[in-house]
This record gives sequence, C-alpha cells and structure tokens, in this order.
Amino acid sequence: MDKETEKEVVEDITAEVIAEGKHTSADALLKSSGKDLKTDAKDATKKALYQNAQKQKERSQRAEVAVGEIQSKLIGVNRITKVVKGGRTLRFNAVVIVGDKNGRVAVGNGKAREVSEAIKKAEQDGKKQFQTVAIVKNTVPHEVIGRFGTSEVKIMPAKEGHGIIAGGPVKAVLELAGYKDITAKCYGSTNSTNVVKAVIDGLSKLRTYEQVQLSRKG
Repeated sequence: MDKETEKEVVEDITAEVIAEGKHTSADALLKSSGKDLKTDAKDATKKALYQNAQKQKERSQRAEVAVGEIQSKLIGVNRITKVVKGGRTLRFNAVVIVGDKNGRVAVGNGKAREVSEAIKKAEQDGKKQFQTVAIVKNTVPHEVIGRFGTSEVKIMPAKEGHGIIAGGPVKAVLELAGYKDITAKCYGSTNSTNVVKAVIDGLSKLRTYEQVQLSRKG
C-alpha cells in the first residue's frame, strides 16, 4: 500500500471512530489495549479499506468513460494582420487536435477576431474531418513516414509499456488517436502545424494485416 493510500485509510479510520463517539483521536485508539477497542479498530480498518477500493474502482470507471468522448488539444494560435484601406485588421488563427482516443483523430483550423472564437471554430472544423486510424495492441501495425511540406515524421511501433516517445505536437496527436506505446521522430521543418499534418498523413497510410489481405483479394 502506497503512502497516499495509507493516509486515506488512516483518515477514514479516524473519522469513523470519532463519528461513533468512542474515541477522540487515532492516537488514543492506537494506545488502547482493550479487546473492544481492538475489534473497533479492525472493523474500522476493514470498512476504510473497502471504501478506498470502491473509490479506486470509481476512478478507473471514470477514466474508461473518457475513452470514446471527443477531446481536443490546442496546438497553437497565430496572429494574422491584414493591411486594408482603413488601417490594419487583426485576426487569430487557431490549430486544434480533435480525437476520441479510440482510433479517430483530426486537425482543425479556425480564424476569428477573438482567440476563444477561433479555437471553437477549429474544434468544429476538426470534427468534420475525422479520420479512422489503425491501432493494434495500443501501437501502430507497422513503421510509417508522414510528410507535409518540408516536415517529415517517422512513426514506429513499440512494445507494451514503452509509452509515447514523441515531441509536443506529435504526442498530442498520438494520445488523442488512442495510442499508448509508440515512438515518433521529426525531420525537416519543426513548424507545429506542418508537423501535426505530417503525423495525420502518416497515420492515414497505416494498414492492418486484415486490410492488406482484403486489398490483395480484390
């Protein structure tokens, strides 16, 4: 049992015993040597451990529910200045990654005079462009290279427990796509927008063994 769990258990035991009016503190309970007090302590401990197990179960259930829900991550916001007859107009361009952590991911772009409005438009744009990507045992089925402009991203499968080894924008795409064990390297331009689109290009090229077999039969 880790320290945080022990702390929760002690707090639960203390609250339980004090609530029943039998003792004023956990120290008083531990110092006592009577059979009744020991029984009370055991009962309170069992109840606290059970409650803690239930809490952990609820947390894991909430985490599972998150998979499948559409989530988004902001990659960057750029200022756009346009010179017109009356002067200069300032707008914002937002780039957002949208995914459900279950094999669907997309990149969205949005422009507006307010940052919040630009982000909202980017999310809406991303939801219209969802792409389904191949996931095999929490990783990619094979090595692939994605390209966009002068950016190039090499995506490689990894063993279970390896984690996501990639840079900021690339990691955001892979996480929202649903990968847990994967490695990626960037080459060429490191512009975040180009890199993200290169990752999407690479993921769109992935094919599972079953998909390859079907294409050969056709």
